[in-house]
Amino acid sequence: MSSAATATNPLTGEGRQRLAEIGLTREQLPRHVAIIMDGNGRWAQQRGLPRVFGHRRGIQSVRAVTEECRRLGLEQLTLYSFSVENWKRPAREIRFLMRLLRHFLIVERDELAAENIRLAIIGEREGLPAEVLAEMDRTVEMTRHNTGMTLALAVNYGGRTEIAKAARRIAERVARGEIAPDAVDDDLFAAHLDTAGMPDPDLLIRTAGEMRVSNYLLWQISYAEMWVTDLNWPDFREDHLAEAFRAFAGRKRKFGGLIKP
Repeated sequence: MSSAATATNPLTGEGRQRLAEIGLTREQLPRHVAIIMDGNGRWAQQRGLPRVFGHRRGIQSVRAVTEECRRLGLEQLTLYSFSVENWKRPAREIRFLMRLLRHFLIVERDELAAENIRLAIIGEREGLPAEVLAEMDRTVEMTRHNTGMTLALAVNYGGRTEIAKAARRIAERVARGEIAPDAVDDDLFAAHLDTAGMPDPDLLIRTAGEMRVSNYLLWQISYAEMWVTDLNWPDFREDHLAEAFRAFAGRKRKFGGLIKP
């Protein structure tokens, strides 16, 4: 399991200045932040606009938060972009979301490369439009050798689906005699998840005030700290992220044990 630690990304003068502004040291920051970006539709409806306007505005928050996490030297940011349950939404909204995702991958590709950010995708490929998969693959390949922060997008993702898939993979290996049943432990199971090789999130942020994890990274967030804000995602910016980081820095993380006096 991961804990707050100095990230491997070099911290620039801009990053040191930003840390001073928010009143934290690098060691107090989470290593990996996962975000449930909720409230796009509500943001739009509150303004008498179609829901898709909220999704479009939410991209501004994605850019702002990604840049801030990179600036502060975090190792990974994981964004819940489209869940397996989101297929239940109206077909028109789904088509818009797929177009928006494809556009994001194309438009942000050069910026990700310039900022030394590596893109990763977790979730199920089956069911996604071919044109979206193509742009995913191009951007992942283009940024594969970047050594800075990892930006992971959870697309067509569900925690239960991921866990069930990992269990099937392990069962198949056991059936083939590649591993013994008693060799299956936490580490081996984690190695069969979509997030294999990634640190577990230290901090889970949810916008729009909902108090649930919505089938997101169920295995990985076992010991993550949670921070919830009533703000809808399109209104979430760097100062709100700093508020979450300060709250995280004040937590006492025991990982099931006791804090020594």
